[in-house]
Amino acid sequence: MFRRREPVPFAFVAEADKFRSNVAPPPRLRASAGELAGRWLIGLTVVAGLVGSLLIGLPALSADTSPARTQQSDASQGR
Repeated sequence: MFRRREPVPFAFVAEADKFRSNVAPPPRLRASAGELAGRWLIGLTVVAGLVGSLLIGLPALSADTSPARTQQSDASQGR
């Protein structure tokens, strides 16, 4: 096989970095008061759920070091 001696026209790839568009993107729409309130409500609901699950789960995670009464079987008392 023989190699091509002519240059491959890839000059457009090198010029692509210099290309700038004159079309501006549309401006972002601001959120309405209802949307902002809904976002805050969802955020507060998530945080309240995490705090509530932590408060409910803490008694189960705590180590009870002073039990009120130790359990013993009836067989071990009189024999």
